[in-house]
Amino acid sequence: MMMFGKISRQLCSLKKIPWSCDSRYFWEWLNTVFNKVDYERLRDVGPDRAASEWLLRCGAKVRYCGHQKWLHDYNTLPGSSIDRYKIQAIDATDSCIMDIGLDHMVGLEHVEKITLCKCHYIEDNCLQRLSQLENLRKSLLELEIIACGNVTDNGIIALRHFRNLKYLFLCDLPGVKDKEYLAQVFKTALPSLELKLNLK
Repeated sequence: MMMFGKISRQLCSLKKIPWSCDSRYFWEWLNTVFNKVDYERLRDVGPDRAASEWLLRCGAKVRYCGHQKWLHDYNTLPGSSIDRYKIQAIDATDSCIMDIGLDHMVGLEHVEKITLCKCHYIEDNCLQRLSQLENLRKSLLELEIIACGNVTDNGIIALRHFRNLKYLFLCDLPGVKDKEYLAQVFKTALPSLELKLNLK
């Protein structure tokens, strides 16, 4: 009992960390938990269902092949056949997706469009990892990256590996410095790409 009292007095005497600092670390930890890949679940329900659960848990939206409506509520995920719902589009606006969760996307074969807008955890290594996913290299047609402050030229250059990409929109990316070089890289690698740059 005496030992507990001594420890509690020492803890109480420590300078309190500001609430905002505590909060930031808590949310970062929670977002990391949301992104953790459960490989057993992935195997049991298939890549599209597991990826849908991950994306919605992180605050993103998905649209399935043959559907017009975006799904954004985790509780309304369809519960029927594993093979029936295939992800066609992902809108990750204001979501907490991060690199440790990208293994959820390995088996996705039908994703044609991805929007990454205000994704604070998206960095160069995330874009490089995405561009290494063979299924995504084949299927992705449209990509928008907007206001992702941790993305630099190195991450954008990796996108040239999306060999069927038809449309790329880059906007408000302060880490991207050399627009002319990027334009040249994409013109060489993907001559039919429509590249729209809204960068300073």
